[in-house]
Amino acid sequence: MRIVFPAAVAACLVVLAFGSFAARADEAGEKAFKKNCATCHTIEAGKNRVGPSLHGIIGRPAGQVAGFKYSDANAKSGVVFDEKFLDTYLTDPKAAMPGNKMVFNGVKNEQERKAVIEYLKAAK
Repeated sequence: MRIVFPAAVAACLVVLAFGSFAARADEAGEKAFKKNCATCHTIEAGKNRVGPSLHGIIGRPAGQVAGFKYSDANAKSGVVFDEKFLDTYLTDPKAAMPGNKMVFNGVKNEQERKAVIEYLKAAK
């Protein structure tokens, strides 16, 4: 016996499957963010901790969050945090931006870095 799905049913199945994948990706990103970043950073706009808020970091020039005192290395770097630079920065912050004051050895696991970046992209 052959089962034929109407196009609308098939489309719903695709949407449900993608929604499930997106939810898992969001969960992985949130988990990686909490593990690696949340001690010092938030994704809440305007809320700084030891580190600046990372809300809207993708596409933002370094050293630009109001109310946060950055190192000269960060504030004068001229860097814009795109996905590629953020990946480099998260791998080894001291090597990516010598002289910055962030005390963090980096996220060595590539999957965790990618998850954090995806999570930060959603924090707009």
